[in-house]
Amino acid sequence: MKAEPRDLTRFALLSIVTAVAVFALKVVAWWVTGSVGLLSDALESIVNVVAAVAAFAALRVAAKPPDSGHNFGHTKAEYFSAVFEGVLIVVAAVIIVVSAVDRLLHPRELESVGLGLEISIAATVLNGAVGLFLIAVGRRHRSLTLEADGKHLMTDVATTIGVVIAVFLVAWTGWLPLDPIIAIAVAVNIMVVGFGLVKRSGAGLMDSALPDEQLEAIEAVLDRHRADGIVFHDIRTREAGHQRFVQLHMLVPGDWSVQRAHDLAEEVEGELHDAVADLSITTHIEPVGDPRAYEEWRLD
Repeated sequence: MKAEPRDLTRFALLSIVTAVAVFALKVVAWWVTGSVGLLSDALESIVNVVAAVAAFAALRVAAKPPDSGHNFGHTKAEYFSAVFEGVLIVVAAVIIVVSAVDRLLHPRELESVGLGLEISIAATVLNGAVGLFLIAVGRRHRSLTLEADGKHLMTDVATTIGVVIAVFLVAWTGWLPLDPIIAIAVAVNIMVVGFGLVKRSGAGLMDSALPDEQLEAIEAVLDRHRADGIVFHDIRTREAGHQRFVQLHMLVPGDWSVQRAHDLAEEVEGELHDAVADLSITTHIEPVGDPRAYEEWRLD
């Protein structure tokens, strides 16, 4: 029993439509006010559009079943999408800082603040609703791409809220430097998010072991059978998108029949599947009395 590929592209299409709509609204808000803070918000939304398209492409690839050239499937495509999105976020942050520094050096009065803020708030509501939905779907299906896209949208929501407050305060106090200062703060915030996405995706591409929660669930199953004198060793795990993999050696008495050892392996694997969803298992059966059965690669 193994995890089946999942077609989650319909959620990525929702993200694309939302990103385009929000970008259009934010461009209008910037156009009517001239706020560099709102410009920074709009520039981040360009990243949302590109990232949503990249997520759609990655999810289409990840949904493909294993083939002769990719025996373990294509789910790692999601990590490339998340890395790409993280890099785009950092690039957007740099652009925002450049624009904000220029506005600090050349202050400019804001115009039509009320209308601009109303448009930005509408964009924020749309972003927030879709962002929370994508995070929920991403976690349910263990899709790093959708979860990253949703978190990016929620970062955008926080960014917009900060910018709206800044623009309101600029209009109220008349202190023009506040607008670019907030824009720089926004840039720093989304840069942190970008680096975080790259780091998490890199861990997946490097075949990091499963999280502690899943490792503990696996060990709990094996411990129940260790009580019967069965030995397990050389246990290795990794994760690729929503798929999880574990390989292990199961040592049984040397006088057991192949059928009896196979039956036990089937029982253990069934319990592991119940304990950890979407788990692909490779079990190597060896005689418990053979010293060669205890050899394994060094794991530091």
